[in-house]
Amino acid sequence: MPGRNGISCLVVDDEPRLRRVIVHLLEGEGFRCLEAGTGVEALRVMESDVAPLVISDLRMPEMDGVSLLRHVIDRWPTTAVIMVSAVSDVEIAVKCLKLGAFDYVSKPFNLDEVRARVDQALQRRQLKLENNSYHEELESRVRAQQRRIGELYVGGVEALARALEAKDAYLKGHSLRVAQYAASVARQHGLAPEALETIQRGGHLHDIGKIGVREDVLHKAGKLTPDEYRDVMEHTVIGARILGPLLRDWPLVIAIVRSHHERIDGKGLPDGLKGDAIPPIVRIVSVADAFDAMTSKRPYRPSLPVERALEELRTHRGIQWDPAAVDGFFAAYPDASRLPIETPDPEPAEGADSQAVG
Repeated sequence: MPGRNGISCLVVDDEPRLRRVIVHLLEGEGFRCLEAGTGVEALRVMESDVAPLVISDLRMPEMDGVSLLRHVIDRWPTTAVIMVSAVSDVEIAVKCLKLGAFDYVSKPFNLDEVRARVDQALQRRQLKLENNSYHEELESRVRAQQRRIGELYVGGVEALARALEAKDAYLKGHSLRVAQYAASVARQHGLAPEALETIQRGGHLHDIGKIGVREDVLHKAGKLTPDEYRDVMEHTVIGARILGPLLRDWPLVIAIVRSHHERIDGKGLPDGLKGDAIPPIVRIVSVADAFDAMTSKRPYRPSLPVERALEELRTHRGIQWDPAAVDGFFAAYPDASRLPIETPDPEPAEGADSQAVG
C-alpha cells in the first residue's frame, strides 16, 4: 500500500488496545489517524474533521457500527467505511455492505489483510469520486446545452414576434413598449432582477399567439363582434401553447402570455382567474399592455389621448386591474406629458375600453 501523505482515517472501537493496533498500522503507512470509542463520539469527530476513511467496529455501546454507518453514508456520502467484525458477526458485516460499507475485515484480523482492504476501499472511493465528477460535468454540459437551445428558440420566437409587428403598423413596437412599461412598474415595486427579466421576456412575447389569429379579424376596420373578440383573445392560449414546451423553466413567462387579459374581478379571459389567482407579475403586465393598447392606433379605433387612457386605469382600478399595479404605473410615470413612451431599442438593457386588445 503506497504512502497516504496525511489522508485522515477515523478508527472507531470501544477497545483501546485494538484501536491502537489499527492506528499504529495506518500511521506507519502515512495516514493521519483520528480515534473514537463510540459511534456517538465518532460523529462528533466527523463534524469537526471529516475523514475520507472510517474503520469501525460493529459492536459498541451507545451507538453500534450499523447505526454509525447509516449516519456517515447519509451525511458524508463520499467517505469510505470499512467494518470490523467478529467471525460470528460476518452476516451483519455483509448486511453493512448492502447498506453502503466499502468492505469489512474479521477479528482477529491479519495486518496484511487490513492493508489490502484499506487500499481497495480507497481505490473504490477514488473511482466513485471520479464517476460522480464525470456525471456532474456531463449533467452540467447537458443543462448548458438545453439552456442554449432554449435561448436560441426564444431568440427565434422573439425575432418572429418583431417580424409580426414589423408587418403590422398597428402592432409595431407594442411588445417592446409593454415590456418597458411593465419593467418600470416592477422597479417601483422593488422586484428582484430575476423578476424584471421575467417581465421583459414575457412582455416581448405576450402577443406571440396572434400569429395564429386570422388576419381579417386582426385588421378589421371596425368594432369587433363578440365572436371576433373571442377569436382575437385566443392568442393568449395559442401563445402559451407555442412557448410551453421550451419555457418550462420560465413558468411566469407562460403565465404572462396566457393570462395578461385576465381581470381582477374574474371576468377576463381565457380562464376567468380572479384576484390573487393572477400572479402579481402578470397583473403588472396587464396594466402596461392595456395602457399601450389604448394609446396606440388600432384598426377599429384611433389612439386614445393619454389623459383618457390614464382615466380608464383609474376608473377600473380594483375592477379590471390590480390597484397596486395601477398605482405602480402612476408612480413610474408621474408626468403624463412624457407619455406615451418612445418605442425602446429591440434589445433593451432591462427592463380603456374593454375592447382594448393588447
